[in-house]
Amino acid sequence: MMHRFKLVLATLADYAQLIRLNRPVGAWLLLWPALWALWISSGGHPREHVFVVFVLGVFLTRSAGCAINDWADRKVDASVKRTKDRPLAAGRIQPIEALVVYAILALSAFGLVLTLDRLTVLCSIIGAGLMAAYPFMKRFFPLPQVWLGLAFGWAVPMAWVAQTGGVSQLGWLVFVTSMLWIVVYDTEYAMVDRDDDLRLGVKSSAIAFGDADRVLLAILQLLTLAGLWLAGREAHLGGWYSVGLTIGSTTFVYQQWLIRNRSREGCFAAFINNQWFGLVIFLGIAFDYFFQAT
Repeated sequence: MMHRFKLVLATLADYAQLIRLNRPVGAWLLLWPALWALWISSGGHPREHVFVVFVLGVFLTRSAGCAINDWADRKVDASVKRTKDRPLAAGRIQPIEALVVYAILALSAFGLVLTLDRLTVLCSIIGAGLMAAYPFMKRFFPLPQVWLGLAFGWAVPMAWVAQTGGVSQLGWLVFVTSMLWIVVYDTEYAMVDRDDDLRLGVKSSAIAFGDADRVLLAILQLLTLAGLWLAGREAHLGGWYSVGLTIGSTTFVYQQWLIRNRSREGCFAAFINNQWFGLVIFLGIAFDYFFQAT
């Protein structure tokens, strides 16, 4: 009985690792642009139901994305130092199990969206397609991080539609800016595996950028900050938002320092650091609207 219980616990731990419950940073990175969009589109007062749907939907969607990603990459992951111990790559769970987990999580997220309006539901179908296609982009597309930007950033127009019924020019600006930021942090992530990806023939922006990676990342970071500044101006955000942008810019400087030697550890730490960038931008937005109201 005890042996069976331990087997069940080990299996549950493998499922948790499959959907990255042990590494929540990816969920935070997906959540922050959605919250930026909800707060700005609503003038700081998102509808409670929409807020709950998006927060729960983000965590379900990210978990589903991890499951389909590991299913698509199960053979590649077995040959990469960072990923060889993932449950699918190590053979502790079967491919069909990952597909079942993906289907359950994706359908659960879609069930949440069905409580919103028809246009948001249609947007969610586009987003699901973008997310499901991403793992296969690295086989032939030289910049799969741009596709991830589309997939993760799609939460912005979805949130705008759910809150206002459409997407304004400001909404598209926040979407493009979010895409730029996503390319930044996923390129830092790709730099961790660059040697393995070159050996295996996997595409990434880290490979495409080559020795110009740090310079190009700096340009993308500056464009991200410029886009957020323009969005703040259009949304009439003030001092608190400026503080958030200032602190956010320091995290970008810190990331440049972390990747200065292009070490695996430094690049991974830079990737992780982006969760704080997303947070301080959101706090700047939220505080600005809160103090405007008071």
